[in-house]
Amino acid sequence: MKGKKAYPWLVVAMLWFVALLNYMDRQMLSTMRPAMMEDISELVSAANFGRLMAIFLWIYAFMSPLSGIIADRLNRKWLIVGSLFTWSAVTLLMGYATSFDQLYILRAVMGISEAFYIPAGLSLIADYHQGKTRSLAVGFHTTGVYLGQALGGFGAVVAGSFSWQMTFHTFGLIGIIYCIVLILFLKEHKAYTVKPEEKKSIKKEFSAMLKGLGILFGNISFWVILFYFSAPSLPGWATKNWLPTLFSTSLNIDMEHAGPMATITIAMASLVGVLIGGYLSDKWVQQNIKGRIYTGVIGLALTLPALLLLAFGNSLVIIVAGAIFFGFGFGMFDVNNMPILCQFVSPRYRATGYGLLNLAGISAGAVITNVLGKSADAGNMGRDFALLAIVVLIAIILQLTILKPTAINKTDD
Repeated sequence: MKGKKAYPWLVVAMLWFVALLNYMDRQMLSTMRPAMMEDISELVSAANFGRLMAIFLWIYAFMSPLSGIIADRLNRKWLIVGSLFTWSAVTLLMGYATSFDQLYILRAVMGISEAFYIPAGLSLIADYHQGKTRSLAVGFHTTGVYLGQALGGFGAVVAGSFSWQMTFHTFGLIGIIYCIVLILFLKEHKAYTVKPEEKKSIKKEFSAMLKGLGILFGNISFWVILFYFSAPSLPGWATKNWLPTLFSTSLNIDMEHAGPMATITIAMASLVGVLIGGYLSDKWVQQNIKGRIYTGVIGLALTLPALLLLAFGNSLVIIVAGAIFFGFGFGMFDVNNMPILCQFVSPRYRATGYGLLNLAGISAGAVITNVLGKSADAGNMGRDFALLAIVVLIAIILQLTILKPTAINKTDD
């Protein structure tokens, strides 16, 4: 099967469902707070809820570089299977939690396990799809991320119809079962194969790790990509974790309606954005070496007015319009991050590079999640959403002025 022409797209299809579960399992908590705080009283505080969401991000962030380094040295198939199994088991166990401390620990463990998926999954897709199909392949995979985010918005609906415990049990069990599909059909593909004798030497592994980090941090373009990736993560994670709350407070509607409305609107717009952005990027880069960069910049530019609409909108039409603009633009940006990285980093270090991007981006997300928790309690969430447009504008300027790729697909170290 691995030798079949269609297999690279089968890899995308299999990992698409993993990406969906990855985001659905982490995201559905953001809308289930009203149902859960009836049993876990500490969740009444928005600041406490912010802490619960932020611990996942902090752990996920600091594990991402390590997961990327490991993915560049070991078999990515088994990293993906192990990651999916562990976070699905954690999701199932969250249905048995009876205290805030238990939820806090489980979210931390989820952060560890989920961190191993994205660097391994995206680098595997990048190896199977070179040149003309890379952005589109990443785009199709990323639609799973956004659909998972959208379905996560129904957590409050499912919890209201059944119970929040059953919601966690059901989706955790689905992920555990899906591991069997990956074990049977997912195959590794190494652009650079690590020799068996190298794997046995701790000294060589440590030396290779330091070499990879040195190559990445010695590249000024990587530093720009690092900032370009992390700056939009501030509003990106703000919308993921707090947009349902913003919808609920701005429109004076309950979370069972605000949750699905917020997550579906932004996720469906993002889904369209990644497909259009992926297709446009693959076409544009064939004509202009900076085509992927220009596509990402167009996407980020769309998020600037979107943040203002979300921040200061006081009607359904304005706020939904802001969510659509933000989702579509962020999707165009998001789909091109790994393809842009591939223009500056060789296959040997791409998972490590993306892990470092996750460290920077998700650390930014953890900070803003905590800040907006306190902002929600103080009634200033809208204003703080608007201020996030400043860092996005700086990222756009740096990307346009400094990044100068010399190849569509960098192959040397």
